[in-house]
Amino acid sequence: MKSIILLYDPSNEELVEKTLVPRLGADLKLKLPFTDRLTVELGREDFVVTYLSDAQLKELFPTALEQDWKIALLPHPELVHGRQGFGVDSDLEACLEQVLESENSARVDLLLLNGRPVFNTVVIGESLSLMTGSLAKNSWQRFWKKVGYFFKLFRVAKAHRYQLQAREKEKLDTAAIGMVIVQHGKSNLLSRKVLEDSYINDGKLHAMILAPKSISGLLWFGLDSFFRKKGKTRLPPFAAHIKTSSLCISSEDAINYSQDGSLLSAKKLQLEVRPKALNMLPGKHLDMEGKASEEDIFKVRVLPRGEVRDELLKRKLPLINHASTEEFKELFSSLRASSRTSNSYLVLMVLSTCIATLGLFGNSSPVIIGAMILAPLMAPIISLSMGVLRQDKSLILDSSKAIGWGMLLGYLCAMGITWLTPLNLSNEEIMARVRPNLLDLGIAVGSGVAGAYASAKEEIAKTLAGVAIAVALVPPLAVSGIGLGWMEWSIFQGALLLLMTNLAGMVMAAALTFLFLGFSPFRLARKGIAYSLIVVGLVSLPLFFGFMDMVREKDVISKLDGYRVNGTVLRDITVRSVKPIRLAVKIVAASSLDEQQLQRVKQEIERVLGEEVELEVTLGVTVF
Repeated sequence: MKSIILLYDPSNEELVEKTLVPRLGADLKLKLPFTDRLTVELGREDFVVTYLSDAQLKELFPTALEQDWKIALLPHPELVHGRQGFGVDSDLEACLEQVLESENSARVDLLLLNGRPVFNTVVIGESLSLMTGSLAKNSWQRFWKKVGYFFKLFRVAKAHRYQLQAREKEKLDTAAIGMVIVQHGKSNLLSRKVLEDSYINDGKLHAMILAPKSISGLLWFGLDSFFRKKGKTRLPPFAAHIKTSSLCISSEDAINYSQDGSLLSAKKLQLEVRPKALNMLPGKHLDMEGKASEEDIFKVRVLPRGEVRDELLKRKLPLINHASTEEFKELFSSLRASSRTSNSYLVLMVLSTCIATLGLFGNSSPVIIGAMILAPLMAPIISLSMGVLRQDKSLILDSSKAIGWGMLLGYLCAMGITWLTPLNLSNEEIMARVRPNLLDLGIAVGSGVAGAYASAKEEIAKTLAGVAIAVALVPPLAVSGIGLGWMEWSIFQGALLLLMTNLAGMVMAAALTFLFLGFSPFRLARKGIAYSLIVVGLVSLPLFFGFMDMVREKDVISKLDGYRVNGTVLRDITVRSVKPIRLAVKIVAASSLDEQQLQRVKQEIERVLGEEVELEVTLGVTVF
């Protein structure tokens, strides 16, 4: 028979009398309402069972530790953090059964903050709410809590300066927007997701320090938090992890923090794990069998220090991450070298244009692709985009010269080959580049993003992005030169429009990519981005009309292809012109058609399309 001392919340006395007392039965030695001045003398066999809130349990724990009570926790409605931290089942009946059936208690570690027990979590900074999650039981309530936390990220996201001193480690002076400290990996939503090797009796605490360098980094994490899968065990890329037995966190200003939901403030937080301090009946969900590594963890490489830390502390988090000084130096050195008009650049430009022109005359896609691989246009275009972004006049001038000389040589080569070649008929490869539309602008934007990203990231093969850039520039340059050689202004103008669209689109997209990678503050980039958007907007107007013409063409073909008119079938529909509609149509019939029959076919086509058309007819006769 047990000797149980029941300490309960006086506000729940009715439930205690109706449920707890009868259930404990003869094992109940004494029941006492909890008060601030509670004094209890226990025998060696006495077992304290509490039905208390988080706040009441915190008041009781110092006495329990001092007198080494054997203690068990029942799930009080306001025992939220204590229930999570010690693995207590939410089912009152199940907990009572465990209390009555269990014979032995166990020694467990206890996390203390400035001498006060921590049941579950210490949170520094409001912005970590997305990581720690909501304690609401209903999944929809937790979801809407996360939505609220997500929008709070943009309110006061500002880094604060902290000094961190772990056991046997040098003091770390850094900046962070917040931290989460837990004792073990089973007590908290965040720790369950990112801490695997962690148990209540490993003698360690875990501190996760959140130090994003921009709002965009926090934004991606916030979006990810909505869809994070169960069992995911990876910290965000801007979070540090410290595992140690003691940690001191200090700051020149008062640190506002939450300890198990209670808001407190102090200039210095001394955290330590007291091994085997508490003699208690472990909760049903508390893992007492697992063995964790005894080694400390000090993964703090992502934390800002020195110049980066000081920049973060000056103002709120920037919208986008600012690249480091080393990244600036390396990239700018490379871009300045790429903006110069070198002999090798001019030679490659001549060769690529010659090959592209010959491939266009031969209607050969593989040859044109080979010319794309040779094209050196990526380097000066990416340099121009950075110059536009940062308003660097010398970089803009040098890269513009390189692009201009390259295009001039390209035109001369294309025109020269056109004059020397007896071919003067356009083909599919040529005509594909004289009617640009918004889809071509999309290709240019994608190419610009690829080029800028590859230039900023060494691990990406720049030649791949170079091919993407060349796809959008070398063929239209060659076609435009062919149009000049033939004196065909429609071909020249169409290809030139595509060339200018692609150039403007790539410069704008690359500049925006560099902006989001942190290579320029927004206040400096506004003018260059605005100019790029205006140019792209102007060239997009004819592209829009070209796109609508393409949509109209596809609509006409879909309506007429395979259409039956008076025993004939329309095949191989080609739209020669949209305004007015001029069609090339193959009419398949059982016998030849006279002019009257052809007129009836034309009238039926006009009825289907709802407007007048001009027809170029090819007759096909079916032979049985």
